[in-house]
Amino acid sequence: MLRFRIPTYPATGSIARDHLASERTFLAWMRTSLGFVALGIAIERFSQLDLESLLAPLQPPSSPRDAEAAHRRRAHDRAQARLLVGALMGLGAGSIGYGAWRYFGNLRRLEGATFRPAYHGVAVLGAGLAGLAGGVGGSLVRQRGGRGESGEMV
Repeated sequence: MLRFRIPTYPATGSIARDHLASERTFLAWMRTSLGFVALGIAIERFSQLDLESLLAPLQPPSSPRDAEAAHRRRAHDRAQARLLVGALMGLGAGSIGYGAWRYFGNLRRLEGATFRPAYHGVAVLGAGLAGLAGGVGGSLVRQRGGRGESGEMV
């Protein structure tokens, strides 16, 4: 059962310890967001590499039709990389915003000797990551087109 109302509990611990724990949690949100952003930047940079032209001297010459198919495949892969980078940057920016909002909210509540668990933020981040993983997985399944490890139809 989903809980839409977040309960408020009394903060009965040490105020200093609770504030330090809140700061550590804020820093964890920042590390998480920087991880998303760094992964997005890495994917963007690697998607700009044209590996086929770098490996061309090692491969036999291809027909014009094969070259056109390879060009279309590269354009499609770059478009997918842009979507993935956008999703990662969005998750990174959202994590930064949520972490800051949560930190200042906790600061205010701890001064009032109350505390609220973070149900919604965890649920939204989990759903965002599940959606991202599902999208990437679905893309990989479509890209393979029902082919096995060796490239043969299964």
